[in-house]
Amino acid sequence: MPELVFFSGTMDCGKSTLALQIGHNRSARGLQGVIFTRDDRAGEGKLSSRLGLVTEAIEAGPGMDLYAYLVGQMSKGDKVDYVIVDEAQFLAPEQIDQLARVVDDLGLDVFAFGITTDFRTKLFPGSQRLIELADRIETLQVEAMCWCGARATHNARTVGGEMVVEGEQVVVGDVDRPTEQIGYEVLCRRHHRRRMTSAAARAAALSPDVLPVTSA
Repeated sequence: MPELVFFSGTMDCGKSTLALQIGHNRSARGLQGVIFTRDDRAGEGKLSSRLGLVTEAIEAGPGMDLYAYLVGQMSKGDKVDYVIVDEAQFLAPEQIDQLARVVDDLGLDVFAFGITTDFRTKLFPGSQRLIELADRIETLQVEAMCWCGARATHNARTVGGEMVVEGEQVVVGDVDRPTEQIGYEVLCRRHHRRRMTSAAARAAALSPDVLPVTSA
């Protein structure tokens, strides 16, 4: 039976790498798929992994009807055996509904990859709808790590190395941006609550206030 599968996890846990691997494995068996993405770090119409792998994709912009697009391609004679959607958290809820219709009406497997919550620990609308509709939800087993070595569970937005908790929900960035730019960092819940990024931790470690005090 075809399924709508939601692969979720924090940034830096290998979601895009797995998406590329699933596409490669099916392509090697002679299957043809359509890859959608939205606001990838590599630019429009790209699906990229931090390992350096990149492939072409269809940019699923605001207002695009994903179901209608696939019906149009298949009506022209294009073979479509499966669908991959990366950065699915950025899709609108109605686009997630369209993916569910692709599974139910077209009989295609849909593999969606995305972050569950934003930098404020709030659900992305697209991810929320996937949780509501997916036949199966898979949490990636490759765990991202906080700077302290604990399992990272939260995504933090940083500006100048400092964590921020206000602003637009979607601002494209990455975990390897220079600290003076808007970037992201994965943290454990404890350090996300304390707004303690790796830069803040280094600053605290270098502060004379936290060095051992010896009596004369």
